[in-house]
Amino acid sequence: MSRIDETRAFAAVNIAVLTVSDTRTAANDTSGDALAARIAAAGHRLATRGIVRDDADAITQVLRGWIADPAIDVVLTTGGTGITGRDVTPEAFDRVLEKRIEGFGELFRMLSYQKIGTSTMQSRALGGVAGGTYLFALPGSPGAVKDAWDDILLWQLDIRHRPCNLAELMPRLLEHRRATAAA
Repeated sequence: MSRIDETRAFAAVNIAVLTVSDTRTAANDTSGDALAARIAAAGHRLATRGIVRDDADAITQVLRGWIADPAIDVVLTTGGTGITGRDVTPEAFDRVLEKRIEGFGELFRMLSYQKIGTSTMQSRALGGVAGGTYLFALPGSPGAVKDAWDDILLWQLDIRHRPCNLAELMPRLLEHRRATAAA
C-alpha cells in the first residue's frame, strides 16, 4: 500500500533516462517519452536523456559517466532486459553495480504477472546502486515502463512515501566510502 505523508516537503530527484535499442531514435522512442513525461508530472527533473545501441560496452560507458555526474541521482534504462542475444543491459549493469536491489526486479515481475501472465519471466528487470546513484533497468515496452514507474518508482522516489522510500536513503548511499576515507 502506498501512502504519502503530506506533512513532509516534496524533494525533486534528478533522473537520467537511457533507451537501449538498435532501432529507436529520438523520433520514435515511445518508452523514453513515457518515462520523461512521468518524471515531469511527478515533479522530478529530467537531468539528461540518451539512446545507445544494444552493446554492453556502449551501455557501460554511458552508465559510468552518469554515475560519476553529481547532478544525476537516478538512472533509468529502458530496453535490453530480455533474453535474446542482443539483450545485454543486465550484463552492462553487472559491470557497474556495487549493490543490487533484488526486490525491485522481484516486485516488477510480480506486478507484471498480473497484467501479462507468465510472459513476465522473460524480463530481467533489475535495480541497484553504484557511486551513490540508483540504477534501474526496465524492459523496453511503453507498458512495462509505465508499470515500473506508476507502481514502484513513483512511490519509492518520493521522500514523502511511507512507511519508507529510496529517496530518503540517498544521503546515506556513500556511507561505506566515507567510513573507508575516515579510517
